[in-house]
Amino acid sequence: MSKVFDGIDENLAAWINVQHLFFVATAPLAAEGHVNVSPRGLDSLSILDHHTVAWVDLTGSGAETIAHLNENGRICLMFCSFDARPRIVRLHGTGRVVLPGEEVFERVAAEHPGHVGARAVMVVDVTRVSDSCGWGVPQMDFVAERDILRPWAEKKGPDGLETYRAQKNAKSLDGLPALPRT
Repeated sequence: MSKVFDGIDENLAAWINVQHLFFVATAPLAAEGHVNVSPRGLDSLSILDHHTVAWVDLTGSGAETIAHLNENGRICLMFCSFDARPRIVRLHGTGRVVLPGEEVFERVAAEHPGHVGARAVMVVDVTRVSDSCGWGVPQMDFVAERDILRPWAEKKGPDGLETYRAQKNAKSLDGLPALPRT
């Protein structure tokens, strides 16, 4: 059973806010380009209003989401319930990359303090909200967040993160531009 919602209402927002993990799917325009699906977590997502969500994007090994949003903006976020109630929620829309120093970046980053190595905030203007059963998703227990990214980013420091991003986050797998050099 699928349902399409008019937007993210209070009940749906409350459900989304207790999920520990969501997935982000993007793709380049080129047919031969690589489709990307990335997991996200670590208390990084904010629901800004009934049709807008954003999350703190932390420095990582690639920058596919950034490159794809810069090129075409197409995005889908998927949330899966792993508890007793099976449910999958998808947020389709158009995304954009907001860099440090911009008002939305500062707002969302302040809502999720303690993230060392934030490189951007991804903002999604949600055009379709739907859910489905999730009967095929296993039931699992949440154990803990991994505390690996924060110590890694702290060890690198601001200059080391800038160098890393210039080496690893400047282009997508398909050569699309991602993060600008600072």
